[in-house]
Amino acid sequence: MDAVKVGLLGLGTVGTGTATVLTRNAEEIQSRVGRAIEISRAASRSITEQTVLNPSTTKLTTDLFDVVNDPEVDIVVELIGGDTLAKDLVMKAIENGKHVVTANKALIAVHGPEIMKAAAEQGVNVCYEAAVAGGIPIIKAIREGLAANKIQWIAGIINGTGNFILTEMRDKGSDFADVLKEAQELGYAEADPTFDVEGIDAAHKLTILASLAFGIELQFEKTYTEGISKITTEDMKYAEELGYRIKHLGITRKTDKGIELRVHPTLIPEKRLIANVDGVMNAVLVQGDAVGPTLYYGAGAGAEPTASAVVADIIDTVRTMDAPLNHKVPLLGFQNNAMRDTPILDIEEVETAYYLRMIAQDKPGVLAEVSDTFAKNSISIEAVLQKEPASGESSVHLIMLTQKCIESSVNQAIKAVEDLASVKGDVVRIRVEHLG
Repeated sequence: MDAVKVGLLGLGTVGTGTATVLTRNAEEIQSRVGRAIEISRAASRSITEQTVLNPSTTKLTTDLFDVVNDPEVDIVVELIGGDTLAKDLVMKAIENGKHVVTANKALIAVHGPEIMKAAAEQGVNVCYEAAVAGGIPIIKAIREGLAANKIQWIAGIINGTGNFILTEMRDKGSDFADVLKEAQELGYAEADPTFDVEGIDAAHKLTILASLAFGIELQFEKTYTEGISKITTEDMKYAEELGYRIKHLGITRKTDKGIELRVHPTLIPEKRLIANVDGVMNAVLVQGDAVGPTLYYGAGAGAEPTASAVVADIIDTVRTMDAPLNHKVPLLGFQNNAMRDTPILDIEEVETAYYLRMIAQDKPGVLAEVSDTFAKNSISIEAVLQKEPASGESSVHLIMLTQKCIESSVNQAIKAVEDLASVKGDVVRIRVEHLG
């Protein structure tokens, strides 16, 4: 059979890694697929002599649309990132009847409905395994491996930069700004780290996971997003004293009222495996009704880990490219006519537990006053940690763990506590998940 022709958009870290893996493992891949796979066309905004591609077998260009319009290309692999030009290229590729493989989480999370609709009309594949958690095959696990289950919830460390920062803050006692600078120097964080540290990157990925888990449309705009820039070393220390660790989690859960879709710092019991995932590594914990909890761990970024997922998508596409549409795995795991209109809960409707830290006057009756204020708002306190005042100080750190309660009630209680004369400044609030 003739070789399948791949058109590669982008020769950055992941693009180069993809070309390397396809070339190095060509014989292994062909034995799995039954056909050779060749990169016949590649485009980058700048082409250098150091490219891993052989110019005698691959046509190189700086015009990205040359690739999607090339009649010889069967599969377009989009690795340029962003959701504007990338969307135009992907839509043009689909219009030209080409299958698409992408590692672009923003593209799928924001424009996925339009892209999936166009792909279904053209009868082509859109594969995006590398868009979530890099080299971890979490898309395939949820969409295919756990297809017999009703997924109950997913909780994931799905941004390596944020996880590195929190790990370093805990291990070294360094503050956020210093560790962020270190992450940038090491190449883990961008010059503008907003997408990573404020949770936007994780929210893109969580949007995709929720759609696959619950059969809902991709709804990035409804994902609650909170970053880690306000986490302090004090909170890290107090969390550890209480038997918890702080992680930046993406959480989606199906409840009787609707679906939770949220990214935020979270206290997790230190005995949980996911609480011990450190550095730049990713991990996703999935709870199914039949299988119970399953944990997926690995590299969430990097040239070859991400290329592993990209090339796996290319292989899957080649295996099914000639099959009728109704013989293929649905792009979002559920048949188009079976997608559900389940509401996404507002963050104020979410029920969870909370870590609360405040600065209070060190005098009799203050703890009772604060506890009574929470009780009036139907919030039960599970644990209290009161620190000794520093020498010459008249105020102490008061830390409380609540039992599960509705976020709107916590907001009212926090406002009431902050209005107390015995409490100074704002109350720090971090959500708590036991993941049991």
